[in-house]
Amino acid sequence: MSVPTNLRYTEDHEWVKLEDGKAVIGITEFAQSELGDIVFVELPAVGDEIGAGESFGSVESVKTVSELYLPIAGKILEVNENLEDSPELVNESPYEQAWMVVVEPANEADVESLLTAEQYQEAIAE
Repeated sequence: MSVPTNLRYTEDHEWVKLEDGKAVIGITEFAQSELGDIVFVELPAVGDEIGAGESFGSVESVKTVSELYLPIAGKILEVNENLEDSPELVNESPYEQAWMVVVEPANEADVESLLTAEQYQEAIAE
């Protein structure tokens, strides 16, 4: 199971990558494997301001619908429109092609409070 060390994680299985003051967010390989085949992804509108821990969308698989929770507070700058037509990218490339949103963090330091790759690996091993 791939857990890139350059990302931060939540116990809800979202990942965060800080790039040039922006946070790129998606779901982990573990999450997509637990969900099964993803058939639909619902994402917020650009410009939405969402608090940390609040829902920013959902993923629907053949098994279930799961809410997505924003790990840090911020404003939505971009959404991955490719997921609208190709939700299977979440299964195929959770860390590269299937990023979900780009957020302008309300506070970049919030990312530091998220789980490291090592901490996340311990959490999913339990």
